[in-house]
Amino acid sequence: MAQIFHRSTNVIARASIYGAVVFIAVLTIALYEIALSPWYTGQHMKLQQPVPFSHRHHAGELGIDCRYCHTSVENSSFAGVPPTQTCMSCHSQIWTNASMLEPVRTSYRDDTSLEWQRVNALPEFVYFDHSIHVSKGIGCTSCHGQIADMPLTQSAGTLYMSWCLDCHRAPEQNIRPTGEVFNPYYQQPSYTHPVQHEGVHYTDQVALGRKLMAEYKIQPLKTLQSCSTCHR
Repeated sequence: MAQIFHRSTNVIARASIYGAVVFIAVLTIALYEIALSPWYTGQHMKLQQPVPFSHRHHAGELGIDCRYCHTSVENSSFAGVPPTQTCMSCHSQIWTNASMLEPVRTSYRDDTSLEWQRVNALPEFVYFDHSIHVSKGIGCTSCHGQIADMPLTQSAGTLYMSWCLDCHRAPEQNIRPTGEVFNPYYQQPSYTHPVQHEGVHYTDQVALGRKLMAEYKIQPLKTLQSCSTCHR
């Protein structure tokens, strides 16, 4: 009986199967990389704002405490965007004619809010409380990056669930004394830069972190897990 298919059919079939597997693998990797890219997450992207506010100038060079503008960060789930009156408490006296500050003066004069673009925006189904993180020794820079060095504010992390879980599963890696939470230039302890806490000099972050975990009554996620903590 004559062959129905040409001998090359076997080669074509194998090549098609292998090609499909390779294509799916490449596509999966590509989608994964896209999902982690700044284009998708907004990480390190500078948004167009009504005023080019510089944290580097205000928090870094001038040393203005974060709480001067973000007044609710210690007792609310939101850090809070400062009202125009906060800006004008200084800029009614300095840089009063600067053209870049005209939107601020107009906002104050007309009693209208500036429409800031939110840089760190979580999905609506995610609950995040600034106050509990602050009270447990998580510094601003742990989540927001080196904010005092940013001429224009940008997101430092992906804000993905895995990004949050990395910290919650090993909180000792990031906890600092509560007195250092708002210090934008805080350095974790090392042999060249020991950190003093309650009269003890620590040269290892894990040792300090575990001490603070016990002191602040923090449990790692691996011993206490509840989806409803963040998804409400």
